[in-house]
Amino acid sequence: MNKHFEDARYYIKRAGEQAKKGVSEELEPVEERFRELTGREEEPEPSRLDRVREDLEEIEQRAEGEAKEAVADARERLRRYRED
Repeated sequence: MNKHFEDARYYIKRAGEQAKKGVSEELEPVEERFRELTGREEEPEPSRLDRVREDLEEIEQRAEGEAKEAVADARERLRRYRED
């Protein structure tokens, strides 16, 4: 494909994304007011960042548990070694 067409396609895509963001920002107060009047609260879905944070917290907890087990095991081995 001609470089000019590739550039045009890229900029058209970017313009569409920016237009979508602009419309969303402009309509946000209207949506909030509508939800307030109808009593419907939007349940926000966890963002990708939130899901990654949850995964990291889970991994951290597992790693902490495994580390505690390893330390306890090492202490037990030392205690048995010293007794022998």
